Amino acid sequence: MTARKDHLDTLAISLLLGCCLFWGLQQVLIKLTLPEIPPLFQASLRLVGATALLWLWCLWRGIPLFERDGSLPAGLLAGALFTIEFLCIYIGMQYTSASRLTVFLYTSPFWVAVLTPFWVRSERLRGPQWLGLLCAFVAVAFALREGLAGGQAVTARGDLLALVAGMFWGLTTVVIRATGLSKLSAEKLLFYQLAVSALVAPVLSLGLGEVWRWQFSAFAITSLALQTVVGAFVSYLTWMWLLGRYPVTKVSVFVFFTPLFALLLGALWLRESVTPGLLAALATVALGIVMVNRKPRVARLGGTS
Repeated sequence: MTARKDHLDTLAISLLLGCCLFWGLQQVLIKLTLPEIPPLFQASLRLVGATALLWLWCLWRGIPLFERDGSLPAGLLAGALFTIEFLCIYIGMQYTSASRLTVFLYTSPFWVAVLTPFWVRSERLRGPQWLGLLCAFVAVAFALREGLAGGQAVTARGDLLALVAGMFWGLTTVVIRATGLSKLSAEKLLFYQLAVSALVAPVLSLGLGEVWRWQFSAFAITSLALQTVVGAFVSYLTWMWLLGRYPVTKVSVFVFFTPLFALLLGALWLRESVTPGLLAALATVALGIVMVNRKPRVARLGGTS
């Protein structure tokens, strides 16, 4: 068994930056592909493809996915929460910009910090951490208000869906922490989430009357391939591998690069408007969540350090 490291080396930093850069690009790809492929059909193709890739990977590596280990109820719950998150992302992208959606999506650590102490008593919040939560909450409220300015109810709808997606991402993390799912292999944990969403998304797509057309442009095929292979398969497995090998708090800080990359790529590629208010909200949310996740100093016995 490989020992955990207490610092981020060059490999870890390179992989983290690569993941965050692609996750920022991924929102832009989804947005650009929407005119050709409806949102839930697009999500279905991605999720079904990633599930198949993961299953083949586990067959090749000899990683068991279907053994009875008592994880099925919690795994299905995590999969359901993950499914709602993805559906909100793809539907919300119809109404708001890729950059705005990413800012609201990455409020997920806020929900983790609020909800985890109900199940993990050792992670109760203290004064400075509550202040950090207040900062993040005020920033989100301000950004939502900006979306409503000038009667932009459609933008606000997308913002709210992104915020709900962030909440369900956070709930997924809480379920994993509060149950035995954290003891599973990264592959099996990811399989629960991908497989459930791959079953639900196509049914919901057809139920909502989306038209499934199978003639795609070269760009749409490339976009789907990147979303499936790099986004839902390689990057997620890489992220889980990093969480199992390096300090979780130091790894988690890097997620704040994703909204920055999304803002940059959205402005350069989609010509999206990046307002000072949105930048201020992003910075304040990041500050608040860093305050929440900062560990309190422990005084040493017999003197100060």
